[in-house]
Amino acid sequence: MKNFPKSLSQKLQQREHNSALRKLSLSNDLIDFSSNDYLGFANSEVIFQETHRYLIDNTIIQNGATGSRLLSGNHSVYQEAERYIAGFHQSESALIFNSGYDANVGFFSSVSERNDVILYDALCHASIRDGIQMSNAKAYRFQHNDYEDLEKYIQKFITKNSEVYIATESVFSMDGDSPDLEKLVQLSEKYSCHLVVDEAHALGVFGEKGEGVIQSLGLQDKIFARIMTFGKGLGCHGAAVLGSEDLKNYLVNFARSFIYTTGLSPHSVATILIAYQHLEKEKNAIAALKKNIVHFNQEKNLLGIKPLFIRSKSAIQSAIIPGNEKVRSIAKQLQEKGFDVKPILSPTVLEGQERLRFCLHSYNSEKEISEVLQLLSTFVF
Repeated sequence: MKNFPKSLSQKLQQREHNSALRKLSLSNDLIDFSSNDYLGFANSEVIFQETHRYLIDNTIIQNGATGSRLLSGNHSVYQEAERYIAGFHQSESALIFNSGYDANVGFFSSVSERNDVILYDALCHASIRDGIQMSNAKAYRFQHNDYEDLEKYIQKFITKNSEVYIATESVFSMDGDSPDLEKLVQLSEKYSCHLVVDEAHALGVFGEKGEGVIQSLGLQDKIFARIMTFGKGLGCHGAAVLGSEDLKNYLVNFARSFIYTTGLSPHSVATILIAYQHLEKEKNAIAALKKNIVHFNQEKNLLGIKPLFIRSKSAIQSAIIPGNEKVRSIAKQLQEKGFDVKPILSPTVLEGQERLRFCLHSYNSEKEISEVLQLLSTFVF
């Protein structure tokens, strides 16, 4: 393109040279092992129809006024949805954001102040790190799930004049593993820190009703804030920050990604509400997903490919295959056989940690799981 900056062009060329250039692709008809639609809610006709019925029954007009929720965008359905979400998650309050990215950026950029310290797991999502970078706090990264390393940082930086926030995820998006949350709670209580947990990939997967890891462990009253993202297990747009009423009031006043953006449409918020109601009664889908996770892990053992995989009991199963070219080649072979498995390339993950990322769903069959893993074992060895 004419007048396109040379330095930007060189960066694109470097990505292409490293086989790391990202490109947009259309959806396909392959067997789904790549989407985060763990329970199939994104394509649920029942949720679609119930949302439409809700809007009609409550005379909510789809094309109502738009704007920031502090201006004209705070429709009544927001209040009902936030009350329901708070109750479902046994939280004092819930505040809906437009996306998980907006929620993390808004939270971390506003809550911590100049003298505060944020200690975050090395594998925290980019949205958490971006929010931290926008904050006025000092931030330090501790080694992944390394609590001795974390405690050293706490002891080094905690003072009477500062707050210390510990940021982690209940299920890490690339590895699919989980931290020892009980240990993190112990540390946060020992040193009076504030524990913040992103549950994006736990909602709909863990707990009797898909409430997430925190509630499955009974730790909800010991967490300063939880971020629940709806674009995974709930199959819809948006996210919510769970915490105290004081926290909600603070975010409404100071979280810029909440204040300076157009609120979600009534239809989007109604979809969130109906999806949550559906989650509460949709025990078969959750049970099917958990069964598939067990089957996937059993098949890894039977085929002798367990060493390839990062240990995970979640819906995310990652096989480490170093090298962008190699992992991309194996992904292409799987796709040619009808399975939509995506390669995760560096720099999205560290060089040498390139991987195939298998996302499991309630609607995958045991036969599909067995077949894709058999193919993987053939292509790798």
